[in-house]
Amino acid sequence: MNFQDKLILAIDFDGTIVEDGYPKIGKPRMFAFETLKRLQDDGHRLILWTYRSGLRLTEAVEFCKANGIEFYAINDSFPEEEFDNTKSRKIYADLYIDDRNIGGVLGWGEVYQMISNKDLPISRRPQRRKGFFSFLK
Repeated sequence: MNFQDKLILAIDFDGTIVEDGYPKIGKPRMFAFETLKRLQDDGHRLILWTYRSGLRLTEAVEFCKANGIEFYAINDSFPEEEFDNTKSRKIYADLYIDDRNIGGVLGWGEVYQMISNKDLPISRRPQRRKGFFSFLK
């Protein structure tokens, strides 16, 4: 992937944009909304990718709007996509930002640096973990 291209970023809500407080909405994580705004300003497409549905999803979307973020799509690969239970619900994105990643979610400053560092391909991005057994430390 060429980092000069604009990316499609699938971003989880609970535990990633806000502290996990499901079914309530937790406090915004430090620099989450500032970073999301900057990513949008850089031309990246943001997709809200969350377990929430119905009223809980509406609350999350409205919370993000109140904090200056409107997503390209919500739980879909693109805005016009219609739900069809004969197709996989896995959405397409270049990168997925989620607190359930192995090692947890990075800080939002770190996320921005990794995405905006246009000289490094994904496979050469700085890593938080070193070695297979680092989880034992």
